[in-house]
Amino acid sequence: MLFDTHVHLIYPDKLGYPWLSEVPALNKPYQYEEYEITANRLGIDACFHMEVDVREEDIKNETTMLESLSDRPGSKIKGIISACRPEQKNFNNFLSWAAEKTLIKGFRRVLHVVSNDVSQSSLFRENIKRLSDTNFTFDLCARADQLPIVEELIDACPNVKFILDHCGVPDIKNDIFSSWAAVMKSISKRPNVTAKISGVIAYGDTESWKLTDIKPYFDHTVDVFGIDRIIWGSDSPVCQLGGGLPTWVGLTHTLTAEWSKTERRSFYRENAYKLWNMRDK
Repeated sequence: MLFDTHVHLIYPDKLGYPWLSEVPALNKPYQYEEYEITANRLGIDACFHMEVDVREEDIKNETTMLESLSDRPGSKIKGIISACRPEQKNFNNFLSWAAEKTLIKGFRRVLHVVSNDVSQSSLFRENIKRLSDTNFTFDLCARADQLPIVEELIDACPNVKFILDHCGVPDIKNDIFSSWAAVMKSISKRPNVTAKISGVIAYGDTESWKLTDIKPYFDHTVDVFGIDRIIWGSDSPVCQLGGGLPTWVGLTHTLTAEWSKTERRSFYRENAYKLWNMRDK
């Protein structure tokens, strides 16, 4: 069974998603019921919701909506990664609010939608440091060309548990491997970073990618981080850009077919439960 650490749910009737107007293929509802049906068929028995970069005034509203979904009998939603604004002076007040929300397990500020100097500011870094030695994680979502800046942020906050989303968003379509691989190896030397292997099929040629296109990026991430510091995620519905959730799950099983049962179990679910100090079934 898979634990999906990266699911986006889209409710345009309840929340605002300014960026979706620029991505017509994703600019439509993707509700819990749709995800649940597919997840049940694919052996996904639990998930975390990943923030969907809603408009700032809807950040807390997104949490409220997800609390309601998680309270449903049999809900797969076991936690959420909340959006946040570490570049703002009131971040500590936001953390105090989040600390009262048991469903919130971590935070994310998408870095490729802001200028590079945002995460380089002293205020941003001091606010991220507030997560040091807590149960909260911080997801790093940035383009491959921004990974050196990500590395700077990690080094500025050595006691924060970071998660690097989507294998560092490699440019698989254009086969930009060497520069990405080098910085991934460098980042992996930081013991406080876990790599999330999630939905990378969206970064290949969405019309014609092949297993052999994805495999080098998948394998390198596993090689440099090791079995104990990788977690699985779907990035649904974004993975629809590269074939969809069933395709990504099928590829995951193919790429790990020669792993031991213990290795697969660690990657598929156990590492995530350990990372967030949760009890597995």
